[in-house]
Amino acid sequence: MSSIDHFDLRSFDLNLLVAFDALMQEGTVTRAAARLKIGQPAMSHSLATLRVLMQDELFVRVGQAMQPTAKALAVAPRVRHALEQMQDAIRAEDGFDPATHQRTFRIGFSSEMELLLLPDLAALARRTAPGIRLLGRSADKNEVHHLLDNGTIDVAVGCFEPGAQRHRHQHLFGPELMCCFNAALLPLATPISLEDYHAADHALISLGQSLQGCLDEALTRAGLSLNVVMAGSEFLTILAAAAEAPLVATLPARMLRRFGARFGLTLSPLPLTFDLPAVSMVWSARSDRDAAAAWLRHGITAVLGGQNELPAAAAGPQRLRAV
Repeated sequence: MSSIDHFDLRSFDLNLLVAFDALMQEGTVTRAAARLKIGQPAMSHSLATLRVLMQDELFVRVGQAMQPTAKALAVAPRVRHALEQMQDAIRAEDGFDPATHQRTFRIGFSSEMELLLLPDLAALARRTAPGIRLLGRSADKNEVHHLLDNGTIDVAVGCFEPGAQRHRHQHLFGPELMCCFNAALLPLATPISLEDYHAADHALISLGQSLQGCLDEALTRAGLSLNVVMAGSEFLTILAAAAEAPLVATLPARMLRRFGARFGLTLSPLPLTFDLPAVSMVWSARSDRDAAAAWLRHGITAVLGGQNELPAAAAGPQRLRAV
């Protein structure tokens, strides 16, 4: 393929090619001007400019019509082909066939969302889009928008703020916590009372230096202090600890409903309400009309909505278009 001289083309008004093609199709300056919805003087000016640039008369008046010269006839098919290609490029839609598309999506997660979302999302992808691969990574709330800006991740799911105008934000679900314990080691009545909850030894998730961990600010706002004897960064670690020791673990309700029974734990609503941020999905505005990225976002909302399949508009062999 020959290279394109961008500097040379930059000085050439591509509208002149449109005018040339209209003249070839219509045969008169008047009808060509009407086709382009411009005045006849403007059309005449375009023809005059074309004659200078192409060093040929291009069209010669014969009666009421303009007959193309030999050069115009030679150039016309190539001009029409170029214009058709330009029109196709402008009108091109981002088609996406889940059955054949090959792509790796990078997803940033906060806290428990990777464990809650990624396994089911992978299962969904294997059923409907086997060429899609998923790469999950931790994303801190202070860096997530930067990761989206520089393309390190394609989408983020977790307790994230909306960000700037160049970001898109979708609320997924509100915060809900529950607690759990091993009834054989900690014979508490359910639902657990505030007195029993406050008196118990606790295990919590912590991603920093505080034993109060992710509930630190919420506990402070609630005016409550817990006797936290263990904190860890992994949710399964906290579940395992509650199964092995007389501890009450406070975790997201979705996590406990899914994994609590596997550890033989008794679940209970909390005797108080914590003020926590909602879980959202955040992505860059650049991918708004990317059909494959739209498929991924459909998949995330479907999985978190408890659906085993994508909605009809986003699954199957048909081509999905970004909206």
